[in-house]
Amino acid sequence: MSTTSTTSLATGVVQAAARYGYVPFMLIGLNGAGIAVAAAGAPKFWLLAILVIAIATAFLVEQIIPYDPQWNHDRADGTRDRIYVAVNETLILASVAAIPLLAAIVLAPQLWPHSWPFVVQVLAAILVADFGITVVHLASHKIGVLWRFHAVHHSITRFYGLNGLMKHPVHQTVEMAAGVAPLILIGLPVDVASVLALAVGIQLLLQHSNADYRVGPAKYVLALNEGHRFHHLKWAGVGDVNFGLFTLIWDHLLRTYSYDPARRFDSNQLGMAAKPDYPSSYLRQMIYPFTRGGGCTLTPTTTAATNGTETATPDPSGKYRC
Repeated sequence: MSTTSTTSLATGVVQAAARYGYVPFMLIGLNGAGIAVAAAGAPKFWLLAILVIAIATAFLVEQIIPYDPQWNHDRADGTRDRIYVAVNETLILASVAAIPLLAAIVLAPQLWPHSWPFVVQVLAAILVADFGITVVHLASHKIGVLWRFHAVHHSITRFYGLNGLMKHPVHQTVEMAAGVAPLILIGLPVDVASVLALAVGIQLLLQHSNADYRVGPAKYVLALNEGHRFHHLKWAGVGDVNFGLFTLIWDHLLRTYSYDPARRFDSNQLGMAAKPDYPSSYLRQMIYPFTRGGGCTLTPTTTAATNGTETATPDPSGKYRC
């Protein structure tokens, strides 16, 4: 066998391993490691170390099996997105650290099922948080004041792992509060909350990944990149789909699920058609939602697709996204 053939075979093996092993490694391997660390009562910094491994893995796999190689190239947004990751992960960790204080302030019955196996407690927390986050996410596409802050996330024109945490801190806080508040009210333990925070970070990396991975029929249930790309289509109404963070269960029930296996995505389909010149720097994006220009004229619209091009037309149902 020639050197070229050997290299091609090795490359194919690595790509296949990444294509089919990436998601199990992240969802089962790294989340499982987080569960083991928390259940053993190990220091919380080990969870942060696992998140760092997840981020490094995301970047590596995006190089091995990119969905769109152009999305791997910095567009003067790499530093900005790293700032988002640092700020928003700090907020998430701070919220976990504040749980004992919140639990002391909120006088509510302690209904948390402490007797359940730890892994089942984590899965239950994920399902409850998924519902709250999905509801706020959907509302953010319907209510102007929420959309002002959520629009930051939809300004992206390339799809890669760090996009997941590219959120205005105000919107990040509202989403996480909706997901975690019901859990705190029934006595969410800090260890479970810590793993939940790790799971959120890993899920956002997978959901916005530029990796062309495969998960089979699970793509209809798990909120991963193949379905989430439809959520980032730039036309009003078209992107009002697939709101779930962890699962698509609520989207199926709310009839906001959408998927077309024949569709291919590129940067021309991402962003916001109504605001193609949305600010791109971190500081301007922090300020912009508070300005007059940070809002938009909310006009009820729907969309019709003709030859792959979406166009807005009046919709009497009152659904919109600007």
